[in-house]
Amino acid sequence: MDNQAIVVRVANPDDKIFATIITDEMASSAAARGTGIAKRSPEYVATKMDEGKAVIAFTDKGDWVGFCYIETWSHEQYVANSGLIVAPQYRKTGVAKRIKEKIFELSRKKYPNAKIFGLTTGLAVMKINSDLGYEPVTYSELTQDEAFWAGCKSCVNYQILMSKERKNCMCTAMLYDPKDHYEPEETKAYFEENKKIFERLLRFKQWKLLKPFRKKENKPGTGSKLKSLLHFVFNF
Repeated sequence: MDNQAIVVRVANPDDKIFATIITDEMASSAAARGTGIAKRSPEYVATKMDEGKAVIAFTDKGDWVGFCYIETWSHEQYVANSGLIVAPQYRKTGVAKRIKEKIFELSRKKYPNAKIFGLTTGLAVMKINSDLGYEPVTYSELTQDEAFWAGCKSCVNYQILMSKERKNCMCTAMLYDPKDHYEPEETKAYFEENKKIFERLLRFKQWKLLKPFRKKENKPGTGSKLKSLLHFVFNF
């Protein structure tokens, strides 16, 4: 599929007919990856479309391609670009990046003073976020709004989150602060220079957090050299 044949725009009420398709794909995609997400109902997604707080992608023939929506927390001091999903047949076409760029632009327009953050388990989304100017941060720098964290209860990794006192989980936190941030060129270059390290750390994080929940006995680790970076990015 030619990426140029895909239209990415702000969603509107007419798009609500795709709400169930979108939420079904969110759930099946998470299951296929073996990762958790905060589940959203078709009604919730439809509300975002009504409010003009979502971005949707279509082919020029009207076939659904992808979606993402905006959530606000802590009295609109924080904005999350959530629920990024692309239909399987259109992945690796560059459309996910276009959706993220559009939802980021919409967030900056609607909430120019808000900190924009995201949680992801994937290196590809980390790269897209870095291209936009996001930086990896600890969970303590995210919203502490109880309603946000309550949304994680439907995630399969919620037990891990709570066992870490909401200081860490399978997702990596990334944040864009409009009042204090690096330029996108800088964060993009930083990610490119360190992406192999990030990839290894993501795998290490998965092993580290899941380890207590496995039946195997824990063995002493030897990760002292990684301590400072792991603590900064993942709060180990």
